[in-house]
Amino acid sequence: MGASILIAEDEPFIVESLNFLLTRAGHRVDAVDTGSRALQAMRGHRPDLLLLDIMLPETNGFDVLRRLRGEPELADMPVMILTAKGQEADRNRMIELGADDFVTKPFSNKDLLSRVEMLLEGGRAARGSTPSR
Repeated sequence: MGASILIAEDEPFIVESLNFLLTRAGHRVDAVDTGSRALQAMRGHRPDLLLLDIMLPETNGFDVLRRLRGEPELADMPVMILTAKGQEADRNRMIELGADDFVTKPFSNKDLLSRVEMLLEGGRAARGSTPSR
């Protein structure tokens, strides 16, 4: 069986799309719709990868990532940021907080899946590259 992936995203259509794409690729997928639920879910069962939206209710993705990197048992978990905020300042902040990769919405399913597979294999996406479209 594939990897365990947690999606933290509050847009149902995006969750449905990611769930379909990732389960078809053989992964186990769970999804939450708030930042605080993401933190709670990761503490209950550490996934192999977190797909994290920045604009989440309750606790935004920046805060989730900062807290995640501060917890020894979760600090090395691969995190891919999903964001509609593609400005350079936002990308730089994500990198400073420890994101492994980021993809801007809307994204190419093929590109997103290849980046997910690379992170699951222990790689890091090219942080200086332009985010996917």
